[in-house]
Amino acid sequence: MDVSLLDAAGSAIVSITEPLRLLYLLVGVLFGLVLGVIPGLSGLIGLSLLLPFTYSMEPLAAVAMLIGLMSVTTTSDTIPAVLFGVPGTVGSAATVLDGHPMAKQGKARKAFGAAFTASVLGGLFGAFLLGISIPILRPLILMVGTPELLSFCIFGLSLVAALSGGNVFKGVAAVALGLLIAMIGEDSQDGVLRWTFDTIYLWDGIPVVPIALGLFAIPELADLLIRRATVVTAKFQSVESTQREGLAEVLRHKWLVLRCSSIGALLGAVPGIGAAIIDWIAYGHAAKTERGASETFGKGDVRGVIASESSNNAKEGGALVPTIAFGVPGSASMALLLGAFTVHGIVPGPEMLSSNLGITYAIVWSVAIANVIAAAIVFASAGQLAKLALVRSSLLVPLVLAIAFVGAFQGQKAWGDLYVMILAGGFGFIMKRLGWPRPPVILGFVLGALVERYTFISVLRYDFDWMLRPVVAVLLVISLYIVFADPIKWVLGKLMSPEKTTGALRSTSLNINRPDLVFAGLIATIFGYTYVTASEWSDAASLFPVVASVLGGIAVLCVVVNSLMAQDGLENDGSIDGVTTREMHVRALGFFGWAIIYLVCSQIIGMLLSLPILVFGLMYFQGKETIKSSLIGAGLLFVFSFGLFHVILSVPWPPAMLGELIPEAREYWITKIF
Repeated sequence: MDVSLLDAAGSAIVSITEPLRLLYLLVGVLFGLVLGVIPGLSGLIGLSLLLPFTYSMEPLAAVAMLIGLMSVTTTSDTIPAVLFGVPGTVGSAATVLDGHPMAKQGKARKAFGAAFTASVLGGLFGAFLLGISIPILRPLILMVGTPELLSFCIFGLSLVAALSGGNVFKGVAAVALGLLIAMIGEDSQDGVLRWTFDTIYLWDGIPVVPIALGLFAIPELADLLIRRATVVTAKFQSVESTQREGLAEVLRHKWLVLRCSSIGALLGAVPGIGAAIIDWIAYGHAAKTERGASETFGKGDVRGVIASESSNNAKEGGALVPTIAFGVPGSASMALLLGAFTVHGIVPGPEMLSSNLGITYAIVWSVAIANVIAAAIVFASAGQLAKLALVRSSLLVPLVLAIAFVGAFQGQKAWGDLYVMILAGGFGFIMKRLGWPRPPVILGFVLGALVERYTFISVLRYDFDWMLRPVVAVLLVISLYIVFADPIKWVLGKLMSPEKTTGALRSTSLNINRPDLVFAGLIATIFGYTYVTASEWSDAASLFPVVASVLGGIAVLCVVVNSLMAQDGLENDGSIDGVTTREMHVRALGFFGWAIIYLVCSQIIGMLLSLPILVFGLMYFQGKETIKSSLIGAGLLFVFSFGLFHVILSVPWPPAMLGELIPEAREYWITKIF
């Protein structure tokens, strides 16, 4: 490592450990730990909530807080996974297999000790990998041109489309939809207004925060309130063992930690491979390589906990590598972090390895410090943090939804952001219920502007010869293989069994009103509309939207064909366990209805004064709490919101109609009287 890199690393740790920045890092860590304990509220939702409050912060402090949150949600998510058998996030799903049986055996503290130690070691390994990658990537990234950057983006999008769900064509359609949403606004090449519908709000495009909150936070909150129960219902198990025993187990299996951390960090660096996949790969590796694992894994073997936890924490450092070096998010969380970089004027790519090298190393140190702080906190307070998972959804949802509304408004201080969040929330809720992947939408949205710019420059400079450059050609071929390998195998299988295919078509040909097919028809209509309207624009403004529309339309067609030929009839009816379909629809309409009522009241009496109305409505009418509890909850949230947002954060509230009418009325009556 040369002297300049050492100097940058040294100055970065001095910068990041300044008291104020360290405080912001601690705030992010605490927020991330709380979210990790509560099933359904992942780090992605946390980033969505926290991002708008970083706009007024200086870049290093903002990055430190976001990195602190992002790095530790997969540390505290172990607590509900072990105690209740419910993963706090998808990254701890494999931990349940052995962690929960250990809790039933009275070894919960041992499982905690092993999980927390493996988590911090995995996180430190990921930070170490990120740090040592910089000297290697630095000379390579400086040789990368626009075509290569475009191919990296396409490669990342193909991965997330293929690995985000069981149907690759749904992933491709979701990516195309995200790309088209990113095209809304004034075209940077010819100044064409694309899909603005004569609305000034849309001229500058849609910001990332309301889209992210709508797609991820709102559907999860709606699900929690629809179920009308505590987040988890299991009771605490006995904890007779000690966390020190778990720590000793990790040290005894240090090579397992190293192998699984390597798997997490390396796979995390591949865009599109998320936590839901990585911990299972590491767990499977341990199950195949550890002695006697076939007999003990899944029955309370501490090695299963170690494998899962060391890999899911290491992935964050690995996922930062393509985000920083190439501007290609390694996960949906990284896509939001990339959006935060953009807001604060930080440009991923060559600048992060040259002029902004100090910021890069500040990120490395933030990951390392956050993991150490998180480990210390969870070791000391695992039992207390676990109680958060028993909070009733009727109490939790109104608080988080209120924060989401305030957070969404902070981006552009525009009412349009709130309406976009609700629309995206309804769309995201339907996508979740019908099994359509949401991460590809946000990744396509974040990368849309980059991909369009790289495409325009590549075609302008190299014509279509840019696809013949060696690195580009290899990545494009790999991307095509990733997307079309499974579908081709499926088609070949159907061709080899024509009688099976015919039977499937005959059995489902009359069932054309299924929810998944209706939704696919809606998506196809959107792609048809965008294609027709984009075709009328100039070549520079229409090239990318037309390509995205055609790609999305073909993908939706494949989704419909695949759905009609499915053997299992109804692919997904969108139901929720324990709730009838009709009741789910009624409760969902009630949830979104109160959100709309809040928007209307906010414009009349103001956002802050409308928060108690939202909370009371959700608690009493949707959560079926008592009037007394609902009034107390609404009052406490108003006091909390007033203190945090109005006094501490000095949030600039938008003007309300009532606030404008009162002075006018007072002036009118004064004039009439005097």
